[in-house]
Amino acid sequence: MPFVGAVGLVLASTAWANGSQPGPLQTGQSATSLSQARQRLVRNQAEVKRLEQDVARQESDSKRASERLQQQDQAIAELQRQLQELRARPAASQH
Repeated sequence: MPFVGAVGLVLASTAWANGSQPGPLQTGQSATSLSQARQRLVRNQAEVKRLEQDVARQESDSKRASERLQQQDQAIAELQRQLQELRARPAASQH
């Protein structure tokens, strides 16, 4: 989730920087700017939501992969144990 926090910080910084531009605005321009800012906000919020979903999906995939690796490690350890047992038996009893 740190990635999502960084994205939020960038979006907030961009919105703050865009909103802090000095200069007189006429009423029509102000309404247009406000409308555009709201549209950008909606787009940015949608992008943040999409990124959050991507991160959640990646975390889930990573967790499943980690669990599979752990199971494989356990299977390998069991096979190594069985191999050691077979090697430890006297040669005569293997036939």
